[in-house]
Amino acid sequence: MSSYSAIWGVDYAKGGTFISDTDPHTGRWCAIHFTSNTQVQDITAVNYDGNTLAGQTFNAHTTLYGVFTSIELQNGHCVAYRL
Repeated sequence: MSSYSAIWGVDYAKGGTFISDTDPHTGRWCAIHFTSNTQVQDITAVNYDGNTLAGQTFNAHTTLYGVFTSIELQNGHCVAYRL
């Protein structure tokens, strides 16, 4: 039987970081799941192009996938899953 710890490329067995403050956080994450309506103050994503995600508001239960190395929230909560 296969393991369900890796869904959509996220290995949940590696754990995550729950972020509920407005301090800058650094790490290396493959997904960011917003657990409440959240406005992002600043975010650094590897190999993203186009408009910035900084200043954007994300609804609860929204998940971003990619490689992220820092995030700072203006309000709200999220779980950043380790890469």
